[in-house]
Amino acid sequence: MEKVPMARQNSDEIDEFLDGAASFADLMFGFMDGSNDSDEQNSLDFVGGDDEDEAQIEQRRIFWETQEQLLQATLFRTTSLESRIRRATKEALRELDTVGVQCSCRRPVAGYCRKCMQRELSVRLQSLGFNCYICKSKWKSSPEIPPGEHTYLEVLDQSNPRKGDVRVVIELNFRAEFEMARANDDYNKLIAMLSELFVGKTERLKAVIKILCVAAKKCMKEKMMHLAPWRKHKYMQAKWLGTYERTTPAPLLVGILDRPQKPKASMLTFDLRKNLPAMHYTAVEVVR
Repeated sequence: MEKVPMARQNSDEIDEFLDGAASFADLMFGFMDGSNDSDEQNSLDFVGGDDEDEAQIEQRRIFWETQEQLLQATLFRTTSLESRIRRATKEALRELDTVGVQCSCRRPVAGYCRKCMQRELSVRLQSLGFNCYICKSKWKSSPEIPPGEHTYLEVLDQSNPRKGDVRVVIELNFRAEFEMARANDDYNKLIAMLSELFVGKTERLKAVIKILCVAAKKCMKEKMMHLAPWRKHKYMQAKWLGTYERTTPAPLLVGILDRPQKPKASMLTFDLRKNLPAMHYTAVEVVR
């Protein structure tokens, strides 16, 4: 097991649009980040004059359209490395769905066991030549967010020494991580753009998290509700972009954990004459 602090990646393969989307979101909507909850009045909400309502409606429309364009640009452009890992992951998931997952937890769960699914998927990607690991992030509480932990997969690409290690995150329940029960239609439209399976470099993931967390804060503000601490930008970043422990799972040894137990014999039914043939015995006649 290895503790790995998150480091900035210097990958030149990320398209320029991705850096542009992330920086644009930081520039235009950074003031809406959850780290500054005390500033409830900002320039997006203030419009003076008689046309206040009309102007606010227009600004709201522009905001959600911009978030949609940013998210679409970030999600639907990908590198060759991400595409190869995504194809291999989808194929492995299809195979596991067909043959089933050998669960070692022995705990009944609905659908499938996430822990065992991650183990099986990691082993299959390893067999295809990918350096796939199971990562467990864990963070302490702070005045802004509660403590928590999260597990996910990562593929570490080391094929280009000049670029260094490149992390590609694999999240099996990505859409569910951002769903909110009381969200408005605009936010739900963004969530509908997400796939349940996310495969992407950390730069791409960072941009997606920023876009969705800004949208979540705006959504709750429009509904005049408080944004839950576990929905904040800092909390969501800690799940995939914070300090984590990396492990390499071994294949489950089928036949050892699931070996059928030998039947136990009772001394009340144990036949000494069959099992101990060398033993001499004498018949005793019972005389009444």
